[in-house]
Amino acid sequence: MLGIFNVDYALNKAYEQNLDLVLISPTANPPVAKIMDYKKYRYDQIKKDKEERRKQAQASVQLRDIWLSATIDVGDLKTKAKKGREFIENGDKVRASIRMRGRQLAHPEAGFEVMNDFFDILSDIAEIESAPVQQGRSIYMVLAPISTKQKNKIIYYKENNYGKTKVTQCI
Repeated sequence: MLGIFNVDYALNKAYEQNLDLVLISPTANPPVAKIMDYKKYRYDQIKKDKEERRKQAQASVQLRDIWLSATIDVGDLKTKAKKGREFIENGDKVRASIRMRGRQLAHPEAGFEVMNDFFDILSDIAEIESAPVQQGRSIYMVLAPISTKQKNKIIYYKENNYGKTKVTQCI
């Protein structure tokens, strides 16, 4: 029903239909009201809000941790990289960490080398968000899924006098 009606008339119409008169826009001139089942409307709103929160929670990116060692073997590194690949393919970020102990603190370059090897294994699907950094006894690096701009690049290797050179071409 459309039009301008008296408040008493609108309340009587809502009462006849066993519905509620709900004020939609009280600041408008004249105020806008709607006849509806308010309990059902409220239930549907709560249901929509819960669904939106659930979708937003699923879409959020998580930071996953993978712990490496400065003396990790190639097979173990590949196993850790396989788990990191799963995380990145799910859209999560991966923080690779190395805890340096004892004499390892005197040679942090071994830890950085492990970090670079870890990234080399995942370089086809990941990009470095924060480069390897030593903080106290630990070395950290964060990897993120490749952005859509990066995915559209073609990478090939060109032979020259100095050996193979990596060439990147955008599509």
